[in-house]
Amino acid sequence: MRHQGVGGEGDLPSFYEKVGEVLFWQQMINGLTLGSVYVLIALGLTMVYGVLKLLHFAHGTVYMVGAFSAMVGILYLHLPFLAVFLLSMLLAGVVGVIIERVAYRPLRNSHPINILISGIGISIVLENLFRLFFGAQTRPFPNIGLTSQTVTLGDGLSVTNFQIYILVSAVVLVGLLQFLIKGTRVGTALLATSQDMKAARLMGIDINRMVALTFFLGSALAAAAGTLVALYFNAIYPTMGSIPGLKAFSVVVLGGLGSIPGTIVGGLLLGIIESLGAGYFQTIIDTDSIAFIILIFVLLIKPTGLFGQRIEKV
Repeated sequence: MRHQGVGGEGDLPSFYEKVGEVLFWQQMINGLTLGSVYVLIALGLTMVYGVLKLLHFAHGTVYMVGAFSAMVGILYLHLPFLAVFLLSMLLAGVVGVIIERVAYRPLRNSHPINILISGIGISIVLENLFRLFFGAQTRPFPNIGLTSQTVTLGDGLSVTNFQIYILVSAVVLVGLLQFLIKGTRVGTALLATSQDMKAARLMGIDINRMVALTFFLGSALAAAAGTLVALYFNAIYPTMGSIPGLKAFSVVVLGGLGSIPGTIVGGLLLGIIESLGAGYFQTIIDTDSIAFIILIFVLLIKPTGLFGQRIEKV
């Protein structure tokens, strides 16, 4: 019996080619969305490493703090989403500054392992505090009057309004960060601090203030990502920052420690690779493992990453 395609037997190969092309470009759109989230999270890690040469393993917890701050703003303060978005960035930024002051600054001249353990410890403490106050279960993100709507781009491609929010927010926030760093005196002071902290201190720059600002900005960006992801997936829970935090570390290594352009490229690459893996190899490999496979591969083949420097031995 002869199989008939859409328009006959001869149309069958072209039909499958069309389906494959649509799947590819749809996964590319999904990958850019996911990669934008990774960029927002990983930028904080990159900035902290650039200034302190510190691997900030409590950063994923700040991502979670941002999402819960948004939830509190909606449920108890009844704020509109834009105000909630800014509030979550502000509160998480303050939490980031407190983490630096409590967990890192007293150990700034200690062995890197001590600082690493301190970061992991503060992360565990924060996660358990949020379990105590909000429970360990996964809960839906509060309704803010926004419903998911799909925009058709033609040829079977589509994008949701939530994906657009993520993409636009990432572009705007990264643009503002770049302007702050390259177009203001504060940004010049940050760059000077990251290049040579002792020389910057001799030039009259308040090092502690620059470090606190770095943690504030990085934490605010992570909070933005956490809020957008909670809205997109309609889920929030105290351990939601664990895997994204580790993936952000993979992004930083891929792009190069301390390199903001490398982090942007690395985040987008990881998001695209994960989405393509989910579309074509989901039955073969868990997509969450892709980030760590890439991390191992980069460390073995090119430890400097795409744009950065080799990880210092501890």
